[in-house]
Amino acid sequence: MGSEAPRASSFQLLLLLLLLLLQAERLRGTELTFELPDNAKQCFHEEVEQGVKFSLDYQVITGGHYDVDCYVQDPVGNVIYRETKKQYDSFTHRTEVKGVYQFCFSNEFSTFSHKTVYFDFQVGDEPPILPDMGNRVTALTQVVRTKVLLQECIGKMESACVTIHEALKTVIDSQTHYRLREAQDRARAEDLNSRVSYWSVGETIALFVVSFSQVLLLKSFFTEKRPVNRAVHS
Repeated sequence: MGSEAPRASSFQLLLLLLLLLLQAERLRGTELTFELPDNAKQCFHEEVEQGVKFSLDYQVITGGHYDVDCYVQDPVGNVIYRETKKQYDSFTHRTEVKGVYQFCFSNEFSTFSHKTVYFDFQVGDEPPILPDMGNRVTALTQVVRTKVLLQECIGKMESACVTIHEALKTVIDSQTHYRLREAQDRARAEDLNSRVSYWSVGETIALFVVSFSQVLLLKSFFTEKRPVNRAVHS
């Protein structure tokens, strides 16, 4: 009976930790892929509280030289970030004033290149995966406070949960990066394929024209030209 209680407690604690891992609060953010025509500018707005950190990651997927202008403006009107003709970049800032922050992407420098842009806008600091991780006197540890071995197991499980959580975040970021690279490479391959197709059609037409011209030229060499008799009037 005495040995079954710690096992049941360990099983319940494991389930609780897994639930905390799955239900961990996520950052408030937005991911979007949009079309940016030539000579156009697209702006987005987000209200952010004072003292809150936000981050902006963006990348041009297709179009032209895969570059775009980007700037971020605070509610007062100050430009806190500006870059021109960037293929991709990241920007992190902690707000000093509360209000609506604006970030814009501009393709006004291009006269004919249509762009596809991806961005990820995250607001807020990520909360700890487990509440009060630094305080070992929690509801979980109070139940088994007298069992040192079980406390060590709980600590190891909490550390493992945090490690797994960080690894999953890295995997998600890597998958997003590889998806963008795959979309960019696919767009380049399709563009190259269309150019090769047009070039092949042009070469085929030119070949037919040259061949037909050579046939006419050779035929003219073997055509008998009869003299034309002109009557001389005296």
